[in-house]
Amino acid sequence: MSAELGLYGAAVAAAAATYFWRGFGVAVGGRLDPNGLLFEWFAAVAYAILAALVVRLVVFPSGELREIALAVRLGACAAALGTYLLFGRSLFAGCFAAAAVIAAAASGVLS
Repeated sequence: MSAELGLYGAAVAAAAATYFWRGFGVAVGGRLDPNGLLFEWFAAVAYAILAALVVRLVVFPSGELREIALAVRLGACAAALGTYLLFGRSLFAGCFAAAAVIAAAASGVLS
């Protein structure tokens, strides 16, 4: 019985913490300028984190991607960027191009 109460207590505490920060965001968010320096800084940090994760996945992959040569992974990135720009900044086209390059390399077509 006490373990069950502890589980419910943890769930209530997690919900309270989540809703507190959501409420705080709603209260403060209306007063912030979306074109201000703070938002620009957050956007820059978000893009930097995303870029670091992509580089980490390409240069230091894990799992099955580790078996694909670095040159192929870099070529897939180049194909993704080129296709993304060629098709009017289409994220789907860029991802498809990168997947196609990696699939072709994995199946031996690019050997």
